[in-house]
Amino acid sequence: MTALTYAALYLSVGRKPCLSWGASPQDVDRTMPGDELLANPDLLSTRAVSIEAPPSAIWPWLVQMGSGRGGVYTYDWIENLFGLHMHSADEILPQFQDRKVGDVEQLGSNGPRLRVDILDDERAMVLHSEDGNWVWAFCLYPFSGGQTKLVSRNRIAAPSASVFTRVFNLLIMEPGSLIMERKMLLGIKQRAEKLARRGRQEGHAASGSSNCG
Repeated sequence: MTALTYAALYLSVGRKPCLSWGASPQDVDRTMPGDELLANPDLLSTRAVSIEAPPSAIWPWLVQMGSGRGGVYTYDWIENLFGLHMHSADEILPQFQDRKVGDVEQLGSNGPRLRVDILDDERAMVLHSEDGNWVWAFCLYPFSGGQTKLVSRNRIAAPSASVFTRVFNLLIMEPGSLIMERKMLLGIKQRAEKLARRGRQEGHAASGSSNCG
């Protein structure tokens, strides 16, 4: 496949599902917290995963995310090639559960500095880069059967990017971001569902002990 053929196929067929993996049309169209922080991004992606767990089992994994914290539950070895110091945790880390609006954390040694702009407990967490060019929102939407939709939305501006950089971002970075974000969303799903199962088992055990008493 030539580069020109790849570009044509991605733009005509691949780009829309790449930028909306796991998301329904309603997810893509909905207004989310943080949208107002960057009105006209050069890149807008909305990706999602359905999780068989309540928001309370998902929220701790979101709050502890970050470099030197709980990681981002994706391919750590790739993240660390860029010096991001990611080590994805498989347990809830109490020391990183106190995130609050205004907190600023850097991705790795030289990455962007992200500020917590919105933190709505068990509903939404929105990170905003200090240069204003990146807004990353995570929102939880409960639905039937005790399930929750986790939606991740990236809004990115590249005001000073060259034509080469824009083409590279379009054809290389966009598909690459799907690989990493898909792994992240599935990693959160796996961890949250395990936590929810553990909670149900402990609840049943406690109920059984009470009935025996």
